[in-house]
Amino acid sequence: MNIRNIAIIAHVDHGKTTLVNELLKTGGAFRDNEEVTDRVMDNNDIEKERGITILAKTTSVYYKDTKINILDTPGHADFGGEVERIMNMVDGCLLLVDAFEGTMPQTRFVLKKALQSHIKPIVCINKVDRANINIERTLDEVLELFIELGAPDEFLEFPVVFTSALKGTSSLQANPSTQVPGMECVLDTIIKEIDAPKVELDSPLQMQISLLDYNDFVGRIGIGTIKKGTIHVNDNVTVSRLDGSLTNFRVMKLFGFQGLKRVEITSASAGEIVAVAGLADINVGETICEPNKVDPLPLIK
Repeated sequence: MNIRNIAIIAHVDHGKTTLVNELLKTGGAFRDNEEVTDRVMDNNDIEKERGITILAKTTSVYYKDTKINILDTPGHADFGGEVERIMNMVDGCLLLVDAFEGTMPQTRFVLKKALQSHIKPIVCINKVDRANINIERTLDEVLELFIELGAPDEFLEFPVVFTSALKGTSSLQANPSTQVPGMECVLDTIIKEIDAPKVELDSPLQMQISLLDYNDFVGRIGIGTIKKGTIHVNDNVTVSRLDGSLTNFRVMKLFGFQGLKRVEITSASAGEIVAVAGLADINVGETICEPNKVDPLPLIK
């Protein structure tokens, strides 16, 4: 499968979750007659109340024969652990910057996390429909921030897209009058600029847990990117624990992501982001491997 794994990072309230809504619409994640609420990714009660993203979310769109896994991340430093863990799961990031406000303190924070993980950035200048914007100044601020944070030279000539997430429009041109309906420009840029995951399909299984979820029927669920090999439902696997010990368990359920839905699947291969159920006390940072072929990834601190 042709896959892209990308995180969306931004200062709080720069329109990140609204942009994800529009990417899902363009990718056909909703039926034509389906009513879509604002900030559909913020489904936690506190997130709805405060209007901010607290927990990282995984979703996906299918676009031009490519599955694009999108991870919506918190924009507030108080939830920086979520951002840092996401960087272990992706190969690129979409850095969203408000065309009016420019770079802000949390822009620096989330971009620093991405650059530390050597995650390739695409810059998205959002809210270009607002009055009194200065796109040229905003782009200068972004470049200065990249330089201040010590970005490698190849990241300084970053690709740029321009959007109005609120209106659902996008363009590759800085002039707001060139905006067109839909987010095709953003999705095309992701496919063009972000590499597919570098994986080893024929190697023994290696999957590190980066996020946790919970289901009343199966209990705790570990979410992560499969780095090597393949995993199947009913496989007997070994998890390398945080304390260095090993625990064996059977994969009870395996879930993939389609749009906003988590769907049951029977197997998944390297490069895919999946959720695994079967171990009641699985933790972030632990690595799922094949029995007798345990090769844990470095712990996420």
